[in-house]
Amino acid sequence: MYYLIIAEDNPGSLSLRLKTRPAHLERLTALKDQGRLFVAGPLPAVDSENPGEAGFTGSAIIAEFSSLADAQTWADQDPYLSAGVYRSVIVRPFKKVLP
Repeated sequence: MYYLIIAEDNPGSLSLRLKTRPAHLERLTALKDQGRLFVAGPLPAVDSENPGEAGFTGSAIIAEFSSLADAQTWADQDPYLSAGVYRSVIVRPFKKVLP
């Protein structure tokens, strides 16, 4: 089943985000390589694909896990969380309907 992971950034965490990005992307790449990643990306703080100094307000990930507990465990181990980029993380079951 798919799970939606919504993370909210701490204010002013852009420098931490940039520093920790390689470790964060490594985990997402592993999910992709396993065929379990549906979509992932940051949430720009302004209406732009490249928000510059405005940074990001969080991230959204939809990926396949065997259970809600497994998805939560995976999310709890995100380098952005341990580095202090994320202030909160919510994990919810997700049912893909379209397309």
